[in-house]
Amino acid sequence: MALSELVLHAPAHLVEDVSDALVDQLDAVSVSVEDADAHTDAEQALFGEPGMPAPSGAWNRSVLRAAFETEEAATQAATVLLAQDWTAGIRIKAIQPVPEEDWVRLTQAQFEPVSITESFWVVPSWHEPPAQAQQVMRLDPGMAFGTGTHPTTRMCLRWIATRSALVQSAWSRVLDYGCGSGILAIGAGLCGARGIDAVDIDPAAVQATQANARANGITLNAALPDAAQGEYALVVANILATPLKLLAPLLCRHVQPGGHLVMAGILARQAQELKDAYAPWLNLQVSDEEDGWILMTAQHAKAPTLHPMA
Repeated sequence: MALSELVLHAPAHLVEDVSDALVDQLDAVSVSVEDADAHTDAEQALFGEPGMPAPSGAWNRSVLRAAFETEEAATQAATVLLAQDWTAGIRIKAIQPVPEEDWVRLTQAQFEPVSITESFWVVPSWHEPPAQAQQVMRLDPGMAFGTGTHPTTRMCLRWIATRSALVQSAWSRVLDYGCGSGILAIGAGLCGARGIDAVDIDPAAVQATQANARANGITLNAALPDAAQGEYALVVANILATPLKLLAPLLCRHVQPGGHLVMAGILARQAQELKDAYAPWLNLQVSDEEDGWILMTAQHAKAPTLHPMA
């Protein structure tokens, strides 16, 4: 089925309302928003750094592209929008066919095997593993975050993969907090961990984790955050600095004596903030750095051993 696209320009204050109207009332299949001044001297950097709020809700001049199932539906939507008093300032630029593409092929072309270590690779299902790959995780991109391509994910996986077999064999319970695609939980499982809980606030992430775990032959419990109970030998959390600071008491309570906490989603300049936030419980250290992102880890001190008096 060939789709038709309604292209219009809108000022910043109308972008959100027009987008909502296109989807909720005018039956658009999808709506995307672009900077009308992109690639010019007037181009506007809209979004800030990860974890920081956007400086504004829309570009000063935005291009909205709304896809419809038919040309008639796109034309009707344009007519209805222009008839509203509140849409003054909107300009219709075009109603045009959406070029047919092999979207599956284009999506797959963006994802190649990712090297975590020399022998540990994350490999999409449509690729053959590299010859040097001794440990392979099969993972396809989905709605949830985590394909191994981002530095934060790679650093967490690298930390997991490079622990000695002796340490990995002690991971009798593992918690992946904010699991996304489940990539870190699965990575731990491939390295010998057992008793794995993978939790996320997003039900789509829980479903993606369950599917990816099955594809890799890993047994784990994927659920909403309330499923995280008790203490774990390894707690991993690849989120962002602000929620990690808020989660400090909770995450530290989940680390058993002698256990490890591994966190990412943190910019290098945020290291001290995290150290200060976790100081009442654990001594965080920077263990890895890549492209301005850092990996922070800590080990919970074991309780002292009491020897009987002679």
